[in-house]
Amino acid sequence: MNFSFLYEVVKLIIAGISVVGVAFYLFKPYLDNKEKLQLLELKKAAGSQTLPLRLQAYERAILLIDRINPANLLIRLNAPAHTAAELHSLIVAEVRNEFQHNVTQQLYVSPRAWQVVKRIKADTISLVNNAAQMQTDGASGLELGKSILHHLSQLETDPYDASLNLIRADLEELF
Repeated sequence: MNFSFLYEVVKLIIAGISVVGVAFYLFKPYLDNKEKLQLLELKKAAGSQTLPLRLQAYERAILLIDRINPANLLIRLNAPAHTAAELHSLIVAEVRNEFQHNVTQQLYVSPRAWQVVKRIKADTISLVNNAAQMQTDGASGLELGKSILHHLSQLETDPYDASLNLIRADLEELF
């Protein structure tokens, strides 16, 4: 009699497990779809919150490129009022400060866009250093400014315009 009771309990356990298994099998696609919909809604909500931040970051990247453009830097720093060595130091410090001021924008722009920003910063410093090395002792800031602009004009394409175009193209991929 114990054996038949045990047999009945095992049958009921197997039947219960079977019912739970079938129910799980039937409801799993429904639960998966519901989870996917919730994830999609979450991404949509997050996207609507981060889109303004991303747009602002791209704006700031463009502004950074414009501000470190030597043509704009020389006007802002008043090149004729300094010696070449002073102007060189001011320009390098200004480029680095502008970059540091905007370094957090890399969170919201694509890695490709941030590489463009880093590259234009490094190229600007290199351009200024090369022009400064060609100056004679006691050269004026005006002479250094002319040398920088001359080096810039010798390039086939304006690296600042090219960088801006790459940033704009990257931004267009958002839409």
